[in-house]
Amino acid sequence: MAILPIRTVPDPVLRQKAKRVKTIDGSIQKLIENMLETLHAAPWRAGLAAPQVGTSLRVIVIDIPEAKDIVLINPEIVKRSGERSLTEGCLSVPGYYGEIKRAEQVTVKGRDVRGKEIRIKGDELLAQALEHEIDHLNGVLYIDHLESQDKLYKTEDETTQP
Repeated sequence: MAILPIRTVPDPVLRQKAKRVKTIDGSIQKLIENMLETLHAAPWRAGLAAPQVGTSLRVIVIDIPEAKDIVLINPEIVKRSGERSLTEGCLSVPGYYGEIKRAEQVTVKGRDVRGKEIRIKGDELLAQALEHEIDHLNGVLYIDHLESQDKLYKTEDETTQP
């Protein structure tokens, strides 16, 4: 396994729509292992999308207290409900955080590491992480959701998040 370099803006891979994974083979398994190791080594984090490590494929990993080491291949949001304002940051936009709106609850379908179709229903932080990482797969960053540049703030220390 390896810790992969995290791509940051303005890297063009972050703005591309990622390709669907056709076959879950050894290369995809290795990518997932490396993404999890990279995520675990990050100073603050909730999730990671393959484009953030330079691979334009539809793969995300999430690791938060209530949802450890979730892996989703070809995820898509099938339902959103509610709306809430929150503060969000991103490993690919270091040194900043912003105030945006996200759904209160989302339902996502995708495939697990064995290729089995799964559905995940998340609220609060899990819903936020799912939306954030799936946005990455569509070439969208949280800063694209800012109502105005006045809602983007510089952090004092790039290794912390509010």
